[in-house]
Amino acid sequence: MKKLIANFICIVCICTNLNAQNFSSGFRKTEVKKVMKSVADWQIANFSKVPYSPNNWVNAIMYIGMFDWGKMAMELDKDESYLKFLNKTGGKTGWQPEKRMYHADDICVSQMYIDMYRFYNKKNPNMINPTIARTDWVIAHPSVNPMQLNYRDGRTLERWTWCDALFMAPPVYARLYNMTGDKKYIRFMNQQFKDCYNYLYSQEDKLFFRDGNYFTRKEPNGEKMFWARGNGWVLGGLCKILNELPAKDKNRKFYEELFKEMCSKIVQLQQADGYWRASLLDTSSYPSPETSGTAFYVYAFAYGINHGLLPKEEYLPALQKGWKALVNAVDQDGKLGYVQPIGEAPKKVTREMTELYGPGAFLMGGCEIYKMSE
Repeated sequence: MKKLIANFICIVCICTNLNAQNFSSGFRKTEVKKVMKSVADWQIANFSKVPYSPNNWVNAIMYIGMFDWGKMAMELDKDESYLKFLNKTGGKTGWQPEKRMYHADDICVSQMYIDMYRFYNKKNPNMINPTIARTDWVIAHPSVNPMQLNYRDGRTLERWTWCDALFMAPPVYARLYNMTGDKKYIRFMNQQFKDCYNYLYSQEDKLFFRDGNYFTRKEPNGEKMFWARGNGWVLGGLCKILNELPAKDKNRKFYEELFKEMCSKIVQLQQADGYWRASLLDTSSYPSPETSGTAFYVYAFAYGINHGLLPKEEYLPALQKGWKALVNAVDQDGKLGYVQPIGEAPKKVTREMTELYGPGAFLMGGCEIYKMSE
């Protein structure tokens, strides 16, 4: 009996040790692929629990990262399961954007629709027709409402009046411009993007205020309030825009210069443990790691290095630290923790917190890291 008990205890200890192993945060392809697969699988397995409509922006960010990962899985292993998940989702929504005509959040899901349409060789125009109808109508009827965001007045949500919007909407217009060659898409995107840039970008700080309500708000340490994920939205959106604009396109210079300028500031704000905190300039008030902002910065640095926009010798150490931090936040079942919940300003975060945009940004960054890995 004693021998049986001892054997049982030994087996339990072995299983416990296996479960306690962390994912490797090295830059080997097998290691990067393993943790991405785990994050993607956990998110799909738990997708039925999310409370949002299928074409909601929160889901959309996950779809965008899932497409990047699904395309890689298909090319590497002929594993089409992730793209089938997205195709099934598009079927449920009828490939429709969300309801609000002007709202940047409600067109975000169209990034995945267009990506799927192009991946499958443009065989199903139903994937993009609703998006084209929406964008063409907005271009023909541009909003002239003010840039000062006022949640009591929905008209101020018709413009790109908050920095998150620069991830949500502009990459849709950039994709359509690249796909069709129709300059109306790039003209509209440039005008709306630059209106937001001129209004919210701090030339002094090289960072974006979340919206006009934050121009005078201060953190407890007296610094300006710059939200990590808010600036992550902008950098992530810039990656998606630059991915669509041809190398010789005259519109690239503005977006490239903004991307490089922001990265030069962001890299200085990384903490010793590899994370960026929810508040970029007041880390002591928000001491916990925060992975959604960190994931977007990792994505931006990896994209910038891969595309010759950022010097590798300067940004690779920060990228490696950031990736290690992100991987350490992944539980053994694939759940990514320390994701700040939906909001518009820095908030406190715990490891148990997660949200779909965190894994979405994680997968975007992981796919770029995979390209440079050994």
